Amino acid sequence: MTTAYVGLGANLGELRHTLEAALADLADVKDLTLEAVSSAWRSAPVGCEGPDYLNAVARVTTTLPPLTLLAALQAIELRHGRERPFLNAPRTLDLDLLLYGDQTVDLDRLIVPHPRLHQRAFVLRPLLELAPTLDAPGLGELAGHLPSVADQVIEREDVPLRLRRP
Repeated sequence: MTTAYVGLGANLGELRHTLEAALADLADVKDLTLEAVSSAWRSAPVGCEGPDYLNAVARVTTTLPPLTLLAALQAIELRHGRERPFLNAPRTLDLDLLLYGDQTVDLDRLIVPHPRLHQRAFVLRPLLELAPTLDAPGLGELAGHLPSVADQVIEREDVPLRLRRP
């Protein structure tokens, strides 16, 4: 089994409902176990315009190889109306494979560790909430990157996310 971390985000539609439904979908993926979910974090868009995002990170264990896991994540996005009209477009749901064990992947379709995870407070803060001493290949101890994202506005919500089943 490999421990992986998945970033969740949405800034269109019913954000909390979408993230909770996506967590339930993730928990239903064959050969994957949803282990933990961070708090929900609200943040302004980075590198684009649009409404604020609601973000979280999930820790999973899986026997799925990285590209198969990516395909499962993209299928969940599509079920929730994800469209990709242009780079950094607002979205109903975004699922990113952030880390896959201690492996690095460098393919056209997938780069792991996610290439910007250490530059985004909306990824780093919830990720470190789940694993405060986490190291990432090529990045080292992730907590050491917090000062570089300190100027990014992000707020933890008090109400935890839960799995929302239909």
